[in-house]
Amino acid sequence: MQRSLRGSRFKQLWPFYLLAAPGILYFLTFHYVPMSGLILSFKDYSPFKGIMDSPWVGLANFRQFFGTPNFYILLKNTLVISLLNIVIYFPFTILLAIMLNELRMQLFKRVSQTIVYLPHFLSWVVIYGITISFFGPSGVINHYLEQWFNTDAMFLTSNEWFRPLVIFQSIWKDAGWGTIIFLAALAGINPELYEAAKVDGANRFQNIWNITLPGIKSTIVVLLLLRLGSSLDSNFMQIFLMSNGLNLDVSNVFDLFVYHVGLEQFNYSYAITVGMFKSIVSLILVVGANYAARLLGEEGIF
Repeated sequence: MQRSLRGSRFKQLWPFYLLAAPGILYFLTFHYVPMSGLILSFKDYSPFKGIMDSPWVGLANFRQFFGTPNFYILLKNTLVISLLNIVIYFPFTILLAIMLNELRMQLFKRVSQTIVYLPHFLSWVVIYGITISFFGPSGVINHYLEQWFNTDAMFLTSNEWFRPLVIFQSIWKDAGWGTIIFLAALAGINPELYEAAKVDGANRFQNIWNITLPGIKSTIVVLLLLRLGSSLDSNFMQIFLMSNGLNLDVSNVFDLFVYHVGLEQFNYSYAITVGMFKSIVSLILVVGANYAARLLGEEGIF
């Protein structure tokens, strides 16, 4: 009886299963199947011997990783960039979404949305080229600094300017794209709440504080939890392009280290060990933040 019910339910919902199949296949192929390669972090992997015949080394790769001075530098650089993204970039997307939502002229609103969305479709190579045009040694900004103040600034090779430039690039490229979910949440707020507040004499800022922000609070919490899950995943292409030998003290993050160790030095087991550490820490952050959100009365993500 139970099998027949399942069969009839499958016949009713098979179009939805078919629609979800590409997404399920993608996650199985590129996210779950590769997890079997984590076994290499406990081996001294050699491409000539293969995965199964490579000798076991136990926790030697982890001891090497945690014992090297690079670990603390990598952890610090990665956490600082992630924290800056959470503290600066993430609130900026909320602020930008509210600003776009407050626009009353529909034509101007659509044009503004299109303009802030467009940089998302540019590659990081193009973004880096634009950055060089403005902040490079012969860029526009240094040209005016030399003309007006008889000085210049080494933006691209300075440790002090690396993180501000990375955050500025992220905001300029992806902040507009990040407003899409927030704008969808803002569209779901009951307009009658604003009308009632207008009758009570509330101004626009009071509406934002008392109606808009509480209306999208659950969305903010969910997106913040998801961002915490990828907090140790720096944007590799962005960091790779912006890093150089002169700013490596602040630009050397886990993703860049994995690239150098895994693809340049061919130490695949060590590189996988770093990736496994990142995944475990990200899992702990998501579970802990989700538990805290539930304690505060929010739904969380699970």
